[in-house]
Amino acid sequence: LAGVIAEREEKVDQAQASLAEIEQRLLDAQQTLEESRRQLAVLQDSAHAIQVETLKLAQARERFNERQAQIDDNLAEMAAEEESESERLLIADEAIALQAEQVAQLQTVMAGARSLLEQTERALRDEREQLAGSERELREAEFSQRECRSKLQELASGRELARQQLVRIDDELARCEENAQAMQAEDLEPRLQQALDHRVAGEHALAQARDALEVATNGLRALDEQRLKAEQSLEPLRERIGELKLKEQAASLNVEQFAAQLAEANADERSLVGELAGVRAGPLQGAIAALQRSLDALGAVNLAALDELEAARERKSYLDAQSADLTQAMETLENAIRRIDRETRDLLQNTYDSVNRSFGELFPALFGGGEARLIMTGEEILDAGLQVMAQPPGKKNSTIHLLSGGEKALTAIALVFSMFQLNPAPFCLLDEVDAPLDDTNTERFCSMVRRMSVHTQFLFISHNKITMEMAQQLVGVTMQESGVSRIVEVDMAEALRMREQLV
Repeated sequence: LAGVIAEREEKVDQAQASLAEIEQRLLDAQQTLEESRRQLAVLQDSAHAIQVETLKLAQARERFNERQAQIDDNLAEMAAEEESESERLLIADEAIALQAEQVAQLQTVMAGARSLLEQTERALRDEREQLAGSERELREAEFSQRECRSKLQELASGRELARQQLVRIDDELARCEENAQAMQAEDLEPRLQQALDHRVAGEHALAQARDALEVATNGLRALDEQRLKAEQSLEPLRERIGELKLKEQAASLNVEQFAAQLAEANADERSLVGELAGVRAGPLQGAIAALQRSLDALGAVNLAALDELEAARERKSYLDAQSADLTQAMETLENAIRRIDRETRDLLQNTYDSVNRSFGELFPALFGGGEARLIMTGEEILDAGLQVMAQPPGKKNSTIHLLSGGEKALTAIALVFSMFQLNPAPFCLLDEVDAPLDDTNTERFCSMVRRMSVHTQFLFISHNKITMEMAQQLVGVTMQESGVSRIVEVDMAEALRMREQLV
């Protein structure tokens, strides 16, 4: 029995040795397979890159050919356009020459028009001067006419007085003759002498009266001639006065129209009189002409303008209400944004402090010493960046960019675990985070994962044996046949139990 047991133990030892050798070969084969897969992946990536590059070159060649054809078409079109442009240029040159001739003609016409305008302006100035002279002559003629009328009245009065004197003298002569016949002889001579004296005096007065009458007649004749000349010179002035009266009537009508327009516009005439006291007619006429041109440019009066204005006012009121609502909403949003920013700053600051504290604790645990911290790169926490400062044991304090690959990996793991501890999840997935680590750092990483696995389930992808040893369940993919993959699951506790049973 003892020999059988020894033989079986020897077989078990051989089987275990064979199993170990097979496992080692399997691991070697898996590593070789993995290396081959990596090389194959690299080759496939290279082949894919070559295919992509070839496709890009083919597409580039196709685009080049299309571009070449397009350039040829463009050259043909440009040649046709050049020929067309040449023809257009000739036509344009002819048109320019024709326009130059027309411009020269227009310049000649404009010169003639300017000359005619100057002549017209000179004639207008002459007419104005003549009108002013005619007005002066009219005033002088009216004054002369008044003087002539006054002199005619004086002459008529003198003529009537002379006629009355002649009648009185004739009456006196007749009375004297009657008295002479009735007188006695003794009284005849003195009375006759007296009568003769009276007659001589009467004849003398009559001669004076006749002379005065002749002078008055001559003066009246001269005044009549002057009156005729004045009337002849007054005829064009009367016509001018008639024209001025017509203009006065038109001006009166315009005044009435303007008064009606002022009344319709509810204008204050007193204030307008004060404002227009020093204004001349010329600038006003120019302003009126400019306003008339503006009115003509505006076109016809829009009778619906008042309704449109009312609608626009209602629209403005509606938009003002909306603007007020929007302003109030913006103020509410700004207050909410300020509150959110304040709360965000507080939460972010608390998160930063917690992560920085955990990072400072986990970094020495993973590195076996040293220190690390997070530093903000700006004053405003909402816009600031983060800089990782790490000092592994035996090294100077530096940024993460100056560390080795393994040190960067451990620093990143410490930072990720620090954030993970802030709000732990039920599970955590790690993808080959231990690839750049050596055995010592891998053991520290595994120790950290074991400590955190009390509260979190870890799923990780790894090719490291040390990392696999801490796993409770292994899931692998094998390819026993070419092109056929197979999933292999191993429960480490079950495997150890089976091993113990075999032993």
